Amino acid sequence: MIWKLLISINKKLVYAIPVMIVAGFLFGKSVDGQLVKQLKNLIVPLTFLMVYPMMVTLNIKHLKDGIRNVKLQVLTQFINFLIIPFLAYGLGVWFFPDNHYMALGLLLASLLPTSGMTISWTGFAKGNMGAAINMTVIGLTLGSLATPLYVKALMGAKVDMDIVLVIKQIVYIVFIPMVLGYVTRSYFIKKYGPQEFKMNWAPRFPSLSTIGVLGIVFVAIALKAEKLSQDPMILWMIFKPLLILYFLNYALGTIIGKFLFQRGDAIALVYGTVMRNLSIALAIAINAFGEQGADAALVIAVSYIIQVQSAAWYVKLTPQMFGPLENEAVLPQ
Repeated sequence: MIWKLLISINKKLVYAIPVMIVAGFLFGKSVDGQLVKQLKNLIVPLTFLMVYPMMVTLNIKHLKDGIRNVKLQVLTQFINFLIIPFLAYGLGVWFFPDNHYMALGLLLASLLPTSGMTISWTGFAKGNMGAAINMTVIGLTLGSLATPLYVKALMGAKVDMDIVLVIKQIVYIVFIPMVLGYVTRSYFIKKYGPQEFKMNWAPRFPSLSTIGVLGIVFVAIALKAEKLSQDPMILWMIFKPLLILYFLNYALGTIIGKFLFQRGDAIALVYGTVMRNLSIALAIAINAFGEQGADAALVIAVSYIIQVQSAAWYVKLTPQMFGPLENEAVLPQ
């Protein structure tokens, strides 16, 4: 019963995330401030809970299928690391000239591309799953390595940053779950066989990730509830640069995909460059930048609303963007 409930919630993130935002706000306003601050201690375990299940369901055997199109993979990471972060940085400087930590939040949201959502939404849109899996592994690894360097180079003079602490956070919430996820997957397949794992066990793990995602959004909003109540217009200030960033990201991916790649690869390119690992970005913002990191976390939490909703809308637009699905081969998840 509990698994069915979690799986159902996972399919309705468009509604679940706004509910958790409201719940986090109400909690943050009604509970003692010191208790609210203690919620920060939940960020790392919640992020681990988000990342680890995703790694368990990641079929590494599909990597060789996705890497066949080297041009697609290279261009995806070119967009992810040489275009989008600088666009986000420019928007952050423009919209938040007096709040460097909100600008930091916009930058962090752009520096960790791809997540389980990349694979899921590529599948919903009937795109190239093998390519999406590759983008997820490559993008998450490169993003984890590059984030401290980008933040130090672009924001180091404006925010208090302990680069060693940032690196430690990334090890805890990316690389350790990645290794444990691979070990867990291997164990389950060895014990139950690939077919039973795919049918009975694999669908359950993403629902565990959902608990992590919703928990992190709840904590991020609760930490800033007092500030939001004093200045509710701050949400609109955050929405504006995020809407511009996501719109330009979708437009860039769509144009490049339409003219350079076939349908399945083009869809993977769009979701491989637009979807961000916001949970990891949240964990870094809250744990590595002290109390002021909560401003960055607020920007990232709001990003969830735009990211999930826009991904759902784009699935419906793919036939108009890239034509109907014909006989193009699509790898199963």
